[in-house]
Amino acid sequence: MDRSNLDLAIARMTFLKAHERVLLAQSLDRADDLAVLSITDLEKIIQRSFPRKTWQSADLLAAAERDRVESERRGISFVSYTSDDYPPLLRELPDPPTVLFYRGTLPDPEKPLAGVVGTRHPSSEGSRIAYEIGRDFGKSGVAVVSGLALGIDSLAHRGNADAAAPTVAVLGCGLDSVYPASNRALARRIVECGGALLSEYPCGTLPLKHHFPARNRIIAGLSRALVVVEAPDHSGALISADFALDQGRDLWVVSGCLATHAAEGCRKLVADGARVARNAFDIVADWGLRVPSVAVPALSICPANALSFGTRAAKLLELELQTNTTVKPTPLGVR
Repeated sequence: MDRSNLDLAIARMTFLKAHERVLLAQSLDRADDLAVLSITDLEKIIQRSFPRKTWQSADLLAAAERDRVESERRGISFVSYTSDDYPPLLRELPDPPTVLFYRGTLPDPEKPLAGVVGTRHPSSEGSRIAYEIGRDFGKSGVAVVSGLALGIDSLAHRGNADAAAPTVAVLGCGLDSVYPASNRALARRIVECGGALLSEYPCGTLPLKHHFPARNRIIAGLSRALVVVEAPDHSGALISADFALDQGRDLWVVSGCLATHAAEGCRKLVADGARVARNAFDIVADWGLRVPSVAVPALSICPANALSFGTRAAKLLELELQTNTTVKPTPLGVR
């Protein structure tokens, strides 16, 4: 508990950069070490100066205790960078999260994850393909990691779950809530099917705009390869693509979406050298994994409810975008 409180307190030191928080966590052993740490001591560890000359470590430790208690009350677990259970791929990031909160089961580090991202406003073709990509990765024994956003993210999660794969969703808010609220049932299903909801933010954190690019680095970081299904120019999915390239991950786009009006960003990725796949099985085969013998033809028709979900999701997003970005999301529930 003492080590946990130390890591939770360091995670709340947002005036430090992510890699500085990790460095501090590696330099201290107990919460008491933080309690007696002076600004001068901190500057020596981080190797840079701070404008402030005093700080209240007691306030950070009190907040950390509240985070721990509230997480336990809600059935939320957490793993820190100093823990053996921390996802090994995230250790490779230049800015790894100090603490990762989760509901469900952390992904198996011995099995590859496929990141799937795209627009919140998919075309009917993009909706169909996103669902099938998630489903066919699942049929191949590969879990999908995405951001639980409306549109491509949700459809890929849903297809993966329909294939009984432990899909992983990374959120840009605390796990006491789900954003967008319309995906609350999907979030529950992800946990129930053996997957996980992940976040670097403690309970009570709202889905602020700047949290989502930070979330995207975790999606890319957990992935062996990132697949961009359908993304217009300046899409947030392209931020994930940049992270994937910076992190040395493979980057793919799907051929079936390249002609749609919402795929301008995908076409630019191809022009810049991204690889093109017909379907999830192409990527699985490229990894040297066995493609299931029952593999369905590329881009076959998925259940009608998946298509209607994609259309409905786009309309829901339009309504949400008319509200303030800091609107409090719907609670997932207390366990």
